[in-house]
Amino acid sequence: MLLRRWMLFSFVLAASLARAEIALPSVWSDHAVLQRNAPIHLWGWARPGARLTLRFHAQTAEAVVDEAGEWSAWFKPEAAGGPYALKIEGDGSLSRADLLVGDVWLASGQSNMEFPLRGFGGAPLNHGAQEIAAATVPRLRLLQVPRVGAVTPQEDVKASWTACTPATAENFSAVAYFFGRAIAEKEDVPVGLINASWGGTLADAWISLNTLSSNPALLPVFAARAQFAAGESRRQRLAVIERVQDEALRAAGKPVPLHEWKPDQVSWTPAALYNGMIAPLTPYSIKGFLWYQGETNSLADRYRNYATLFPALIEDWRARFAQGDLPFVYAQISSFDAPGEHWGVIRDAQRRALKLRATAMAVTLDVGEEHNVHPADKQTVAARMALAARGLAYGEKIEYVSPALRQATGESGALRLWFDHAAGLHASGALQHFEVAGIDGHFVAAEARIEKLADGETVMVSAPTVAAPVYARYAWANDAKGSLVNGAGLPAGTFTTEVEPRE
Repeated sequence: MLLRRWMLFSFVLAASLARAEIALPSVWSDHAVLQRNAPIHLWGWARPGARLTLRFHAQTAEAVVDEAGEWSAWFKPEAAGGPYALKIEGDGSLSRADLLVGDVWLASGQSNMEFPLRGFGGAPLNHGAQEIAAATVPRLRLLQVPRVGAVTPQEDVKASWTACTPATAENFSAVAYFFGRAIAEKEDVPVGLINASWGGTLADAWISLNTLSSNPALLPVFAARAQFAAGESRRQRLAVIERVQDEALRAAGKPVPLHEWKPDQVSWTPAALYNGMIAPLTPYSIKGFLWYQGETNSLADRYRNYATLFPALIEDWRARFAQGDLPFVYAQISSFDAPGEHWGVIRDAQRRALKLRATAMAVTLDVGEEHNVHPADKQTVAARMALAARGLAYGEKIEYVSPALRQATGESGALRLWFDHAAGLHASGALQHFEVAGIDGHFVAAEARIEKLADGETVMVSAPTVAAPVYARYAWANDAKGSLVNGAGLPAGTFTTEVEPRE
């Protein structure tokens, strides 16, 4: 029986390939943006052995379809411009229209990146209606990747590029949109934004199995997954009971209570979102990455591994896209009152990832909301990410880095903290959220003052109950907004002087 089924499958597959038409992945749809000043990669499927001729702008390329029905071709780099058309001929023909050449940024992460211009229920965007009404931006193109998890890397996504209009932008990532709008205006080029984000997801799900399985330090990812899977049956039963109770309340005309958020099996599976939402994009030439994630990894069974996991994700994506050290611009997660979680540890881990080349971090502490995990001010977050991209990816001579801890030196009963990117260091309001600890690692609130020395800007920290401070940290509490700012108006993010955080 199995042999007969295999023979039938083989026959159907062979017949399908024999009559296969030329096909392109969805990322090569009408209205696409192609990366300027970089080799332009095309790939797709057709009848094995077919010879294809591809024409784009003033270029021509050839491709031969291999025995698996796959083909690949390249065009030389193009300057920004368009609209252009693509025509492919061989066994049949295929065309794409209204293609622009500019810069392509891939945005990903969890709900604060997914957060659309129309906002979430109960969590609106600042000036959302006005922003949507003004969202006709001809130089912007949007590609929304649907939420899909998979056990193996996929070849395609069900999506297509659209022009940026109020109708298409209102459901698109607000952070990505504001970022792209700023870059398009500053660079005067078309910008393509690919949004592949999913609220409530773990970084674990966005990394390839190749990387997760090659680093012993990432094994805790699989241990946490096993623990999560063990409780899935109970979660499913509780969900069914909740739905029945909710329906009964609705039928009786009574209010339905809000329930605690419950994670999704697929979105919490290691590598599942990389397989379904990132892998299909990896052959496409891009300018860089935008990332806003980390809140879910702050949970008690996850937070300790983020300092290893996050840099591994950055290196993983660069390796899979195989386009060198693509700029990676990310938001340090904000401030939020989340009892039992460890946002300070996550923010510090994100700071430490700056040791990787071609990375930049936008600090968001000051725009957080104590009781709203989805802050309304996405404009400031995007503006700081765009500023970082202008300095990192576009080479502008601007200050785009927040005050960055360089070192701590001991003085009589105090610690002096030295900073880079600290010209004009000052406090926006009361200078607070500093802590110090002795050799025992027990942190207490510290007094702080800014001192400008010939060698740079510093902060002196001390506490009456710590005679000999050894460690200092800043904005460590989940909901600490911070107040230390440089002359460029960029706030300092969470940090600790410990080699490894104890909490």
